[in-house]
Amino acid sequence: MIDINSLTIGQAKELSALFGSSQPQQSGLNGMVGKKCIVRTYSAGVWFGEIAEKAGNEVIVKNARRMWKWWAAEGISLSSVSLHGIKRDQSKIVEAVPAVWVEAIELIPASDKAIDSIEGAPNVKAE
Repeated sequence: MIDINSLTIGQAKELSALFGSSQPQQSGLNGMVGKKCIVRTYSAGVWFGEIAEKAGNEVIVKNARRMWKWWAAEGISLSSVSLHGIKRDQSKIVEAVPAVWVEAIELIPASDKAIDSIEGAPNVKAE
């Protein structure tokens, strides 16, 4: 008989793999949940942050920074921003709010390079 209280982490992982994870897997239309994305909205501009929840076109973005003005480091589109990041000296990125609920047109997963670029951008101040 196995004493469940004396299992190592590795043994617990092996058991979990045998019986399947109890955590629901995010896939399909909810595959972006938990990922840092660029979010283009219908009427609230462009945001960057982690997708916390999604239902239809509505999403909750955690640690959300409004990309008030952005200039792609390479290329000309938000798709380019998601791959290569922004030109910080030509972009205006607002400080993060804990969460925002928006109606999204598109969610674009951000590369590590883009994440570093946007998260490292200074908080824009009023001129």
